Amino acid sequence: MNGLALQTYEMARRSVLQTLRQPAMIIPPILFPLILMGINVSGLDAATMIPGFPTESYLDFAIAFPFVQGALFASINAGSAVARDVETGFLNRLALTPMQRAAMLLGHLAGVMVVALISGVIYLAVGFAAGLHFESGPLGVVVLFLLALLIALAFASLGAFIGLRTGSGEAVQGVFPLFFVFLFLSSSSLPRDLIEHDWFRIVATWNPVSYLFEGLRSLIIFGWQAQALLLGFGFAAAIALIGVVGSTNALRTRLAAR
Repeated sequence: MNGLALQTYEMARRSVLQTLRQPAMIIPPILFPLILMGINVSGLDAATMIPGFPTESYLDFAIAFPFVQGALFASINAGSAVARDVETGFLNRLALTPMQRAAMLLGHLAGVMVVALISGVIYLAVGFAAGLHFESGPLGVVVLFLLALLIALAFASLGAFIGLRTGSGEAVQGVFPLFFVFLFLSSSSLPRDLIEHDWFRIVATWNPVSYLFEGLRSLIIFGWQAQALLLGFGFAAAIALIGVVGSTNALRTRLAAR
């Protein structure tokens, strides 16, 4: 275990340093979600007048959006980083060392998680500066960060899986629009029960991303809702498990083929 911990630390340190040295991997996950949130808040504020809308401030409703969108950027960053190591042959050279596969994978995800943590702090700082209300109090902020980091891990592990399976940064970038479809065909802009079009409401209900939004949102608007939190953490954990298992198998297959 000491060997695994040390190897994971070294790979994580490399991943974090690589991330911090590339502004393109840090600035977009922070800036773009905030810009889109600002557009949504200014353009959809009238939605709070709809009977049954859960809050009087659309900012309270929309603050979950940058967390989930930032997690999508995490998936692209993780997948691109892994694909770059495949393309440059670094992964093959690393396979000739006693480095354990678990340390390789965990280390690759570390840089993405650092960006997710920094992004989350900035999202909330901007939200509070703009008048965000947090019904669940200080403990709710901690739980929100835990859920946000789990969501980031879930999408990052999916990105790593795609990067390992394809070995191509272009392929990882090509999946980004598909992830965005899941983002917008969810309850990101309106509560599911207020969506008038039946097909949209059905898609949003079956879309697991809706429950990630609702888990984050519940802490801000309602305080403590066990069902929303259980669904949010449950779906995030399930996606993370699928991504980590898939990435582990893809890494094993890629190394066995060399």
